[in-house]
Amino acid sequence: MAFELKPLPFPKESLGPTMSTSTLEHHHEKHHAAYVKKLNELIRGTKFENSTDLEAIIRATARGQGQEKDKNKKIFNNAAQVWNHDFFWESIAPNGGGTPPDPVLKRINDSFGSLDTFRDRFVQAAVDQFGSGWVWLVANDGKIEIVTTHDADNPLTSGQHALWTCDLWEHAYYLDYQQERATFVKAVLEKIANWQFVGKRLVEADAQPRQAAARPTGS
Repeated sequence: MAFELKPLPFPKESLGPTMSTSTLEHHHEKHHAAYVKKLNELIRGTKFENSTDLEAIIRATARGQGQEKDKNKKIFNNAAQVWNHDFFWESIAPNGGGTPPDPVLKRINDSFGSLDTFRDRFVQAAVDQFGSGWVWLVANDGKIEIVTTHDADNPLTSGQHALWTCDLWEHAYYLDYQQERATFVKAVLEKIANWQFVGKRLVEADAQPRQAAARPTGS
């Protein structure tokens, strides 16, 4: 069963001026679509061909070994980029940004001291990321943290629960911001960050230890 390019969860004209229609057309309809197409080509004839579990493919190919190492690396890169982009589109929304809802704001304040400090640290982490990659807000052992990953890598490979992300590949921002990565990330945070999505992901992260504790022995 082939993977398909998911439609954007918002009209492509709805994020301006933070992200232009032209950027979204290139980013989603060309870059993201190319990862989906390449992933389907790479898994054809492999044990992943009939899989519908993108996360399982990512975890299985993240540390390729032996003769399959090179092939698995290519599968990982494309599968992870499909997942990363799907997650990024959920992380942003028209009329987003502003102040997060109280449960999210409390967790941010508990971890970073204030919303302004969080934003500053998030933008700085994005600036400090050398080359292509992603900057993430993650839940890790009950805390929330800022992490960056190179190229296609993501928190799935390190056992962290992703809460929010911003794409740092140049195709995400160059048409609108040229080399000004910091300006792009700051604008995304302040204008189109989907805090409702962060809240949903936090609830899921908080439920995981309880689910593990409630699981019967031997299951």
